[in-house]
Amino acid sequence: MPDDDHSPSPAPRRRVRRWEWVGLAGLGIAVALVLSLTTFDRGGDEPEAPGPAAPVGNPYDDGRRTGAQAVLDEWARAVRTGDTAALPALFDPQATPGFLDSEVRRADNAAQVPFSEFAYDIGLEPETPVPSGLADALGASDVWAPAVYLRYGIAGADAQSTRKPVSLLLARHGDEWKLVDDSPLPGSNRETWRGPWDFGPVTTRTVAGEEGRPSIVLGHPEQSAMIDLIAADLGDAVAHVTDVWGEDWSRRAVVMVAGSQEEFSSLVGSDHSGADIAAVAVSDAVDHRSGTASGQRIVFSPEAAGRLTDLTRVSVLRHELTHVAARPATEDGSPMWMLEGYADYIGYHGIEARFGDLAPTLAAEVARTGPPTALPANEDFRAGGDTARAAYESSWSLAAFIAAEYGEPRLDELYRQLARGPVTATDLDSRIRGILGTGTDGLVDSWAGWIKGQLSRP
Repeated sequence: MPDDDHSPSPAPRRRVRRWEWVGLAGLGIAVALVLSLTTFDRGGDEPEAPGPAAPVGNPYDDGRRTGAQAVLDEWARAVRTGDTAALPALFDPQATPGFLDSEVRRADNAAQVPFSEFAYDIGLEPETPVPSGLADALGASDVWAPAVYLRYGIAGADAQSTRKPVSLLLARHGDEWKLVDDSPLPGSNRETWRGPWDFGPVTTRTVAGEEGRPSIVLGHPEQSAMIDLIAADLGDAVAHVTDVWGEDWSRRAVVMVAGSQEEFSSLVGSDHSGADIAAVAVSDAVDHRSGTASGQRIVFSPEAAGRLTDLTRVSVLRHELTHVAARPATEDGSPMWMLEGYADYIGYHGIEARFGDLAPTLAAEVARTGPPTALPANEDFRAGGDTARAAYESSWSLAAFIAAEYGEPRLDELYRQLARGPVTATDLDSRIRGILGTGTDGLVDSWAGWIKGQLSRP
C-alpha cells in the first residue's frame, strides 16, 4: 500500500456545481439495482501472478516447461484466431469428454473479440498434485497440473493485459504434451476463469473516446438491444465522470453484459447472483504508486435490461465508471459510505428529481424514526433488503449534502482522504475535520438537518 506521501492529489475541477432538486414525479430510482460492491471486488480471481516463469535450472523441470508452453502457445493461437482445425491435434486422445468440443465453440466465439493479447503462461506457484495412476490410465509418460494463467487484453480499451487462473491438466506422450482437462482436480481449489466467449457468440461494440481512448461493450446477440443502449450511453458517461472526478484516470472502459446468472457469477465472483444487482465493477491488480489498475471491468447482470429504465441505466453506468476512475486511489477496507456515496453522487449528478424520489427508503425511515444519527456502517451495505437500500441512499444524500454545503472540490478531497483504507473513529474524525472544518458529530448533525429540509420541500 502506498504511504500518505504517495496519495494522489485532488484533480482540478472544471467547474463547481450545486445540487438542485427539481420535480420529476415517479422517477423511482431503484437503488437495490445499484449494489455494485465497488471496484475493489476482485470477482473471485486469484491475486496477480508473476510473469511467465523463467527456466529454473533443473533440466527435467525446464524440459517440462518448454514442452508444455509449446502446446499452450498453439492452443492460445488457435482460440484467438478461430483456427478450429488446429485444435484436435492439441488434445489427448483420452481428454475429458466435451473438452475439445467446448474449445471449438470457444474459438469460434473468441474470434469475434478484438484481443490485443491472448496467451497462456505457466506461473511460478507450486503445481497441483496429480492422482497417482493417472499417467498409466492415460497411457502417458508424464502428467502435470501446473499453475496456468490466461493473459488477455482488449485492443484499445486495456492499457495492460489482465491475468486469469486456469486449472489445467496436461499429459506427455513421447516429446509432446497434450491437453487433458481444464476442470479443477480433486482436492484443488484452483478453477478455470470463464470469459464471455465461453458462454456463446460474442457481440462487440466499440465506442470512440477522446485522445484515442476507445471503450468496448461485449455481450451476446440476444443482449444486442442492451449492448446498443449501453454503447450509446458510454461516451457521455465517461465524459460526465471526467467532468466531476477529473482527467486522472484511463477515461475508457470494458463493459460486459452477462447473458445468464452462471456467466455473471463467473465474471464477478460466485458471491453475487445478479438477482438484485444491476452491475458490478471489478478489477485485478492495482498499482497505487503509478495510479493504474489492470482487469477493470463493468459487468451488467442478465436482470439489468428488464429492470433498468433509461435514467437508471445511465446512473448505474456512471456509478460504476466512477469506481473505475477512482480505483487506483482507493484502498480495500475504506468506509463504504464514502465510496458508494461518492459513486452515487456522480451517478445521479444532473438528474432532476425530488429528494424522496431518489431516496425513497431513506425518506420512509426518516418519517418513521427521524433523520440519521450516525454514518452508515460498512456491514449495512452487505445486509441486503431495506438495510442496504437505506445505506446506499443515506450515503448518496451525505455526498450530495457535502457537495451542496462545501462544494465538489471538498467532496473530492474527502473521498481521496477517506479512500486510503480502514480508518479508526479518531482518524475519521480528524480527516473530516481537516477538510470540512467540523468533526464526525457535527457533520452528521448538519446532514440530518439538511435531509429534513429536503424532505419538507413540496
